[in-house]
Amino acid sequence: MSMTLGVLGSGSSGNSFIIRAGNTTIAIDAGFSGREQDRRLRAIAIEPESLEAVLLTHEHTDHSSGCRVWCDKLGIPLYASSGTTSFLQSRKQHPKQLISFENDRAFEIGDILISPFPVPHDACDPVGFTLHYRDCKIGIATDLGELSDSAAGNLYDCDGLIIECNYENSMLRDSLRHERLKRRIAGRHGHLELTESARALERLVTPRTRLVLYSHISSECNSPFLAEDSGRQQLKAMGREDITFAVIPQHQVLGKFIFGEEKLDFIEPV
Repeated sequence: MSMTLGVLGSGSSGNSFIIRAGNTTIAIDAGFSGREQDRRLRAIAIEPESLEAVLLTHEHTDHSSGCRVWCDKLGIPLYASSGTTSFLQSRKQHPKQLISFENDRAFEIGDILISPFPVPHDACDPVGFTLHYRDCKIGIATDLGELSDSAAGNLYDCDGLIIECNYENSMLRDSLRHERLKRRIAGRHGHLELTESARALERLVTPRTRLVLYSHISSECNSPFLAEDSGRQQLKAMGREDITFAVIPQHQVLGKFIFGEEKLDFIEPV
């Protein structure tokens, strides 16, 4: 009856998550090298050969850099939205098995029902995912400039929620980044700001929610400590200190969460 979420890492140097349910194991993004993907998987006691597919949120390298080599090595398909598929094909960056999906049409891989949805981000055809197994629902949106109505509708009422908390306004403003880059990050198709992520929790968290993870923390314009304090304060204000909350690190594996019928278990990496 359980559904497992493995968290391999998240940030501008690589993003990857694992979903296991029933007899099916899939990856969401492969932003690390194939060798590093393998190492991080084994740290949570999952063999790479057990994967059936990789789902890609968008073409940016911190999400896609390992996809081609890793998928071909494992002999598994890469699933990507139609716009992302066209981009990868035009640059010959796709694995041998490439399967296109529409960003508003659900499909199944083995025992897992996958619902992709569009997100506002500066990529060709970016998506977030909700993943369903029996009565369990996990939502993932790592890159989005704002919480659109479409994204909110899909991410609402999840057992487990992964959402971006990329930057903090004053840290971005005072950074040495080019003004054009600052505008892109802070724009509607950029990334979620600290206070926006907190407000998103108000819209998305329900009595069903057991786990919230902040993803894609900027190493220059945010800090894990600031993000964690903001998220915990928001959940406290909502009376939801019972929720398991964490900030996903970039350079190490967080671990895996197992959603049982009545409890949430956490297993640390080895």
